Amino acid sequence: MTAATLGETSLARRRPRAGHFRPDVEGLRAVAIGLVLAYHAGLRFVPGGFVGVDVFFVISGFLITGLLVREIERSGRLSLVSFYARRAKRLLPATAVVLVATGLLTWLWLPVTQRQVFGGDVVASALYVVNWRLAARSVDYLAEGVVTSPVQHFWSLAVEEQFYVVWPVVIVGVVHLARRRGVKLSHALWIGLGLIAVLSFGASVLQTASSPEQSFFLTSTRLWELAAGAGVALAAPRLRRLPVVGGGALVVAGLGGIVASGLLIDASASWPGSLAALPVLGAASVLAGGIATEGTGPSRVLAVPPLVWLGGLSYSLYLWHWPLLVAAQGAWGELGARRGMLVVAAAFVPAWLCHRFVENPIRHGRRYSGHPGAVLRLGAVATIVGVCAGLALIIPDVIDRERTNQPDADALGAAALRADRSVDWALVDEVASITPAPAAAPDDVPVIYADGCQDAARTAVTCTYGDPASSSVIALVGDSKAAQWQSALDPIARRNGWKLVTVLKSSCAFADGAVIRLEERYSDCADWNKDALRTVLEMRPRAVVTSQGGFRALKDPLDARSADTPQAMIDGLASRWAALEAAGIPVVALLGNPGPSQEIYECVAEHLDNLSACTFTAPELVADVQREAASRVPGVEILDLNDQICPSGVCPPVIGDVLVYRQGSHLTKTYIDSLEPVLEQRLLSSFASSE
Repeated sequence: MTAATLGETSLARRRPRAGHFRPDVEGLRAVAIGLVLAYHAGLRFVPGGFVGVDVFFVISGFLITGLLVREIERSGRLSLVSFYARRAKRLLPATAVVLVATGLLTWLWLPVTQRQVFGGDVVASALYVVNWRLAARSVDYLAEGVVTSPVQHFWSLAVEEQFYVVWPVVIVGVVHLARRRGVKLSHALWIGLGLIAVLSFGASVLQTASSPEQSFFLTSTRLWELAAGAGVALAAPRLRRLPVVGGGALVVAGLGGIVASGLLIDASASWPGSLAALPVLGAASVLAGGIATEGTGPSRVLAVPPLVWLGGLSYSLYLWHWPLLVAAQGAWGELGARRGMLVVAAAFVPAWLCHRFVENPIRHGRRYSGHPGAVLRLGAVATIVGVCAGLALIIPDVIDRERTNQPDADALGAAALRADRSVDWALVDEVASITPAPAAAPDDVPVIYADGCQDAARTAVTCTYGDPASSSVIALVGDSKAAQWQSALDPIARRNGWKLVTVLKSSCAFADGAVIRLEERYSDCADWNKDALRTVLEMRPRAVVTSQGGFRALKDPLDARSADTPQAMIDGLASRWAALEAAGIPVVALLGNPGPSQEIYECVAEHLDNLSACTFTAPELVADVQREAASRVPGVEILDLNDQICPSGVCPPVIGDVLVYRQGSHLTKTYIDSLEPVLEQRLLSSFASSE
């Protein structure tokens, strides 16, 4: 048994007995799960219900630290094996059951094209590292077509589990260091906890400001919340000396802070950052006040039986409600608050069954009591079961992709339009094969992503293709809708003796102005634009080829609350193009293609014998903006290939046995490559007109 012999410590003071104010804690858990369920169900009056997770973090830090310190006081030892066994017994069996059920729900109700991604999520959830996977995906532009994961809620459990692994080891290290240095254990623990809290809070503020999508999931930005709860546990001896009135005031103020957070904060807030201090300090205040009042006064409100019952069920409820909501949305579409609440209510049934017949028998049964080795073996089995549930989604999908994603030599793509104009591909319901296979469509992208040329920074990054030795430079500038043409422009540049230089940034049109991304002003885009213009002017290319996906910009570039309008984008494009033309650099605007209202590759996967169900018509919103901007700047050439993408204004999902769309309005690399002859002909014509 791995253990640390600690001897007598300065923490050996009178503390409340284990579980003395447990009803208060369960009541606080009930408040937290209530906020989470209301938020996920879509109740508009609880726009900040996600703060319930922050409350859970504080509770976890408090309970785990109190348990560890009590063990040190009671026995003078801290058995890491026994601690990890208790955690495994508490968490892993129920997790395995939910992950198996989630795999089944995914197979039945969620898009077949997402099985491999979600299978990976299930595996990462079983191993409690899914928060890092979700953090990486949140800043991966190519992952934006992935719908909500049925195990996305496991990110918070992963953070807690990582804390459970590390924090006891830290305490053991602090104890040994304190003994060697002759420092009081309580002081050493406070110093260690303070360092963790300060560093994590600083990381939370900085990371949230620079990358809010990623910071939400990171362990480093959340440790301070667990540390807040741990601090309450360490302060318990002093908190017991507080007057009951003071403790009651802490409970009231803390509950007020938590409720205010749930009602006043909304999803547009950058989170966690400094704003998370309100629910975190609120939860810590409730716990501290509960110690001081010893279950009397305001803390009795949290100890009423219904809240205690709900708090005891909170772990199972948290596990079950989210996959049911995601599966219901996959089956029925957008749920709305009414159906969302019905699904949440239905989640009580599997949650109670799991709690009654899985959690409690294993937690409280004699079979595993006092046998940490057996418990750890059970935990390992539960983890393997969860991993297998994910692999059951991944392996068949990998085999199917290998079988169906073999390039078809007879697939013509856009060449079919030129070969036989009598075929109306919008009416074609079935083809012999589709390249790429629908499930593989998100991966059918140009090499620029693997090369790191789709810039994510504030400064411009250039990559070279075509003929690197040539002095005749063509610059491809813009966002991912410009980037998608790189695979066809590369061979064209080689044949014509041009050096193709890319200057690209995701979701960022090459325009003077500012845009909104993820409901916030995209300041990185504005900074990149300035540097991209400077880079292009210094490059002095023969011509700039540019395209984009956005058709709106902020009317006031400095005010994110101002309206974003097509007119502002027209002004921004015209300003940028005029600056290039004034410098003697011709501009060729490659018109943006129409975008569907759904993921075409998912629609095709579900309608392989009825492809016309995925055909759509859409206004050329981006193209119209580009045309208007070009009309204001003499010399700008328009390059229009939309007649090759949406013949006669109708957009088929498959042309010439080639899947046209991958994610959103992006075209597959295979279809782009089939447009190469037409692109070359029209590009040369545009260059000739601009000279």
